[in-house]
Amino acid sequence: MEVPEAEVFPLLKGKVAIVTGGSQGMGKATASVFLRAGAKVVIADIKEEEGQKTVSELSQYGEILFVKADISKSEEVQSLVAQTVAKFGKLDVAVNNAALSPDNSPLVDFEEGYFRKTIDINLTGSALCCKWEMQQMIKQGTKASIINIASINAFKPQPNMPAYTLAKHAIIGLTKHAAMEGGQHGIRVNTIAPGAIYSDMSAAALKIMGTTVEEFAPNVSYLNRFGLPHEVAQASLWLSSDNASYVTGICLPVDGGFTAK
Repeated sequence: MEVPEAEVFPLLKGKVAIVTGGSQGMGKATASVFLRAGAKVVIADIKEEEGQKTVSELSQYGEILFVKADISKSEEVQSLVAQTVAKFGKLDVAVNNAALSPDNSPLVDFEEGYFRKTIDINLTGSALCCKWEMQQMIKQGTKASIINIASINAFKPQPNMPAYTLAKHAIIGLTKHAAMEGGQHGIRVNTIAPGAIYSDMSAAALKIMGTTVEEFAPNVSYLNRFGLPHEVAQASLWLSSDNASYVTGICLPVDGGFTAK
């Protein structure tokens, strides 16, 4: 499946951005688009080897740094923000994309350890990112933008994913609260809810659901195909840019119309 990438304009020239979960999939695509849009980018991930490989691949587009960080640990998120500011002097944009793959059990028999881990990373981790990112942005006193990555699971639960669905619903509430607090400081906070985006994580989710890309593709959108990571990255680019200067507190589905069905 191929969908040509849209042209990237320098909408983030002079900006500094953090992208969590940036070593692969949507995070990597977002880092690539942001670099080509003129930003200096810090990617964070727990996967150090993959992160350094991504930095090597994307350095042709601009200045990029990898920081190993577990977003479920407050001190590591705080350090991520501090290292970003130490390297590039400020923080203008953050895309809180890091997440654990969906759980694989019904609510009536969920695996409690994985449930807690999913909430720790997918929800509490995003909240910790907002906490430390917003502290830095408020300190700077400049306009800034945060994008939290949710999922269509925030609107339509999928089978055997109770923890993932709970966390992604809650991301929308987190975003609304952060937008309320951030508005007076010029900090915009929004959510993107990707639909069926082809990635390692979506492939794992399909396996959990007992289906394949080919079988599931006609069901995922009005466009009868999966989306690609760079299509989500373009939405993050717009929300991060001054072109979306009066947009905050929203959830933007990037799902080919799935939630409209």
